[in-house]
Amino acid sequence: MTVKYSTVELAGLATASVTRAELAQIMVEDCFRRKRFKSAPKLVFSLNGQGVSLVGQSVKFAEAMNEADIVHADGQSVVFASRLLSNRGLPERVATTDFFHDAAEAAQANGLSFFMLGGSEAENRRACENIAAMYPSLRVVGRKHGYFSEEEEDGVIELINSAKPDVLWVALGKPKQEFWCVRLKNRVDVGWVKTCGGLYSFLSGNSPRAPRWMQAAGLEWLHRVCCAPRRLFWRYFITNPHSLYVLFFKSNRLK
Repeated sequence: MTVKYSTVELAGLATASVTRAELAQIMVEDCFRRKRFKSAPKLVFSLNGQGVSLVGQSVKFAEAMNEADIVHADGQSVVFASRLLSNRGLPERVATTDFFHDAAEAAQANGLSFFMLGGSEAENRRACENIAAMYPSLRVVGRKHGYFSEEEEDGVIELINSAKPDVLWVALGKPKQEFWCVRLKNRVDVGWVKTCGGLYSFLSGNSPRAPRWMQAAGLEWLHRVCCAPRRLFWRYFITNPHSLYVLFFKSNRLK
């Protein structure tokens, strides 16, 4: 059965009102549809506090986000805002770190394959080793670290296309990964192009997840700051207030 969903306009972006399980089913449907009709890949981007702040600062980034076929709520603040600004808010947070496991189970059950792009070589390799241990029947048909130059892009695209994955996971960090996906969308032979930011850091075991109560309360950012204060304090100190401003003053009601 085809998953149908509405959207909530948040920070000027049509954000999908879906659960993690529904988004995983949409992934399966889109990948099989592309196999049949040879349509263009779907771009699937995530929206969190950092992304909202970037949308408010950069017209180019906002334009890139609007190129996505699906934008999902990666941050709990986005979910909270949707419930305050609309009669029917988003059903749940679809954090990419959690959604990956829904996607992996769905892909494993339906014979879909992944290509893991981005992160450092060590982190990417370790993440793929852990994926293989968690999902032994999942086909990860290729991987590549994210430290390549623009001059090396042709080789990266050839590597991806020769592996023939259904889903390309792209972890190059915001906003680089969104710009990269929009620019090269029509050159990759895949069903889905899914941005995933710091996913490999969690899959490799380098970064621990926040306790469930902190995730539910929208405080996962605080846990991350406590784990890496030098790297993340100023990022969250600046982006959190700005993202709240953008969410509450530049968002429209449910569509």
